[in-house]
Amino acid sequence: MAMSVGSSSGDQSAIASINTTPLVDVMLVLLIIFLITIPVINKTVKVDLPKAVNIPTQTKPENITIAVDRDGNTYWNDKKLASRDDLLAQVKAAAVQKPQPEIHIRGDKEARYEAVGRVMYAIQRGGVQKVGFLTEPDHGVRGYR
Repeated sequence: MAMSVGSSSGDQSAIASINTTPLVDVMLVLLIIFLITIPVINKTVKVDLPKAVNIPTQTKPENITIAVDRDGNTYWNDKKLASRDDLLAQVKAAAVQKPQPEIHIRGDKEARYEAVGRVMYAIQRGGVQKVGFLTEPDHGVRGYR
């Protein structure tokens, strides 16, 4: 608390007044802290989210790799397939093997989503349970071209 003593007119009486500047400064800081922390403390439904772990693919001889190039051509373990029916026949043959092999899809980044979607649909229709996508790690992505 601050106090002014004296006045310009020579009156020696004490004038008591509260200096509110520090109080206003503290209140503004508290208001800013409160506004920043409110969005963090929002109430959401409690769910246990899965933990994502990026582990390298272990290539086994029984794994099957299906590649889709930029033109939409499909390759079964580096062998070009003539039609969608050939792909479906190959997937059905692989689905009855014990243990069932994993299918890894390698899609060219310039390939249409439709071509990769057709491969996924054929795998679903064929009955294979384990499907994965093979990608390459990013080494300093500078943006899209």
